[in-house]
Amino acid sequence: QVQLVESGGGLVQAGGSLRLSCVASRNIFSLRSMGWYRQAPGKQRESVATATNDGTRNYADSVKGRFTISRDIAKNTVYLQMNNLLPEDTAVYYCYAQDVIRMDFWGQGTQVTVSS
Repeated sequence: QVQLVESGGGLVQAGGSLRLSCVASRNIFSLRSMGWYRQAPGKQRESVATATNDGTRNYADSVKGRFTISRDIAKNTVYLQMNNLLPEDTAVYYCYAQDVIRMDFWGQGTQVTVSS
């Protein structure tokens, strides 16, 4: 089992920045991958950024060049740095983790609202 707790969401104007944090309840190096998903009202949950233990980073096309995922293994934390935010980035952002037997875990979500 892994508990994930997100923080860092909020209200920001278009063009602004936010950094989301997700603290895991155990050593994240023991997890196969971690990442961020988001869900806007009336839309399906979508992958935003993922980071695997082999160093691979993947981003949704809509956020490439604006968002950066990173990990601090010593703090059991994964971050999502979001720059040049757009109104269409408004959503609930969820932290995600997958362990080595491919069991999935989710955080409770944090709201990001970008005003135009």
